[in-house]
Amino acid sequence: MKKYRSETIIEKVKEACFSVLPIALIVLLMSFTVCPLPNDIFIAFLVGTCLLTVGLGLFSLGADMSMTKMGTHIGSNLTKSRNIPIIAIISLIVGVLITISEPDLHVLAGYTGNQKLIFVLAVAIGLGICLVIAVMRIIFGVKIKYLLLVGYGLVIALALLTYFKKPRFLAIAFDAGGVTTGAMSVPFVMSIGAGIAAISAQNGDDDSSFGLMAICSIGPILAILILGLMGGLDSVAYTPHELPAFENSQSMALSFLKKAPHVIKDVLMGLIPIIIFFVIYQFATTKITKAEKTQITVGAVYTFVGMVLFLVGVNVGFMPVGSYIGSTLAIGELKYMIIPVGMIIGFCMTYAEPAVGVLEKQVEDATAGTIPKKILPLMMAIGVSLAAGLSMLRALTGISIMPMLVIGYVIAVILTFFCPSIFTSIAFDAGGVASGVMAATFLLPLSIGISTAMGATSDKIMMDAFGTIALVAMTPTISIQILGIVFKAKQTAAVTSSEVDDEIIELDNTEASSEYDVEIIEFDLSGVLS
Repeated sequence: MKKYRSETIIEKVKEACFSVLPIALIVLLMSFTVCPLPNDIFIAFLVGTCLLTVGLGLFSLGADMSMTKMGTHIGSNLTKSRNIPIIAIISLIVGVLITISEPDLHVLAGYTGNQKLIFVLAVAIGLGICLVIAVMRIIFGVKIKYLLLVGYGLVIALALLTYFKKPRFLAIAFDAGGVTTGAMSVPFVMSIGAGIAAISAQNGDDDSSFGLMAICSIGPILAILILGLMGGLDSVAYTPHELPAFENSQSMALSFLKKAPHVIKDVLMGLIPIIIFFVIYQFATTKITKAEKTQITVGAVYTFVGMVLFLVGVNVGFMPVGSYIGSTLAIGELKYMIIPVGMIIGFCMTYAEPAVGVLEKQVEDATAGTIPKKILPLMMAIGVSLAAGLSMLRALTGISIMPMLVIGYVIAVILTFFCPSIFTSIAFDAGGVASGVMAATFLLPLSIGISTAMGATSDKIMMDAFGTIALVAMTPTISIQILGIVFKAKQTAAVTSSEVDDEIIELDNTEASSEYDVEIIEFDLSGVLS
C-alpha cells in the first residue's frame, strides 16, 4: 500500500494539475489584461484552484482504488448469474447510489436552492432505470441505435411539451443528463458494463462494452422533464453563488472552513450508501480478499477527502471567478469577445476532464489501437469548443436552446444509421464524459455571469444560461460519429483497393501459368514431330 501513499498520489495530483492548469492560465491571462479581478476573488481563486487540484488528484486515485474495483466485482459477479430480475434489481440500486455520490450533480443541484434533495433523487432514479435498460441491451444484444432513437424521440417530445408549458425546466433537465456522467460514475458504470458484456460475447455486437453512459444520460433528462411538468419542481429557482469578500487572510480561511461542514455532509450522504451496499453484496456473493478490502477501504478514504477538498475549492474559489469574468466582459465594449474566449476554454476543458482519460483507455483496449488514441479527444474538443461558443452566444442574446437541441439530436440520431455501431456507442458515451467537472464548475458559471450582466431575471437565467452542459454533452455525439463515417469510408476504400490488388496478382499468376503451359505444349509437339 506504500505505493498508493506516495508515488501514485503524486502522479494523480500531477495529472489533476495538468487538467486544471489550462483553465487557470486562461483566467490568469484574462485577469492581467481584459478582465482585472478584485484581490478577494483573485486570491480565493488561487486557493480554490489548489484545493480543487489536490482534491481531484485524491478523488481520482480513490475512484481507481475503490469505485472501479467495486464496479468490476459487481459486474463480474453479475455475469455468473443468468437471473435477469436479480441483474435488473442490482443494476437499479447501483445506478441510483452511484449517481447520488456524483460530485458534478451536487454542483448543479446547488443552484436549485431548497429543492436540491428532490432534484438529486429524481436524477438518480432516472439514471438507475436507464442503467437497467442499458444492461439488458448488452445481455440481449439489442443495437444501440434503436434505443437511442426511441429514447431521444421521447426526450424531444417531452422537451417540446415542456418548452410550451414550463420552459424554465428545459435547460436544467438536459444539464442533468450531462453532469451525471462524471468522474465517479464513469469508471464505476463502465467497469460493470465491461463485466456484463462478457455474457453477450457471442451476440456479434462489437459495441456491447460501450453505450452504457449514452443510455444512462437519457434517464435524468426524462426524470426532470416529467417532474417539472407534474409540478414537483415548481419552487425551484436559480440560487446565485456569493462572490467572495474578505477583510483579511483569516476571514478568507474561515469562509473555506464554513463551507466544509455542508460539503462533508453531502459527500457522506453520497458515499456511505454505495459502500454499505457493496459490503452487503460481497458477503452475499464471492468474498473479496483481505488485500482487496484494504485497498477499497483506503480508496474510499481518498475518495472522501478528495471530494470534500474538490467541492470546497469549487464553491468558494473556482465558480465565483467564472461568474465574475462572464458578468464583467458582458457589460464591456468587447462583450462578443467572450464567444471565442469561451470556445478556447471549451477546447482546453476537454483535455482537462478526468473521465475523458477513462473513456480513452476503454476505447484503446476495446479496439486494440484501431482507433487512434489522439484523434478521439481531439474530435471531442472540437465539438465542445463549438458548444461553448453557442452557450456564450445564448447567454448574450437570449436565443432559445430548444432549436439547438432538437436539430442537434436529430442529426446525431440520423448519423447512427450511417456510422459503425461502435463509433455510435463511443460518441454518445463521449458526450456524457465531456460534460463533467470543468463544464459544471467553470463554463456554466461563465454563462450565468453573462446572463446576469445582461439583466436577466431568475427564470430567464434558467432558460438562457443553463443548458451549457447540455450543449457540451450533445456536440461530441455528432463530431465523433462524423469521424466514424470517415473511418468507415477509408476502411471500405482500403478493402476495395486490397481486393483489386489481389485480383491483379491472381490475373498475373494466371497469365504466367498460361504462357508456361503453351511453352510445354509447343515443346511436346516439337518432340512428336521430330
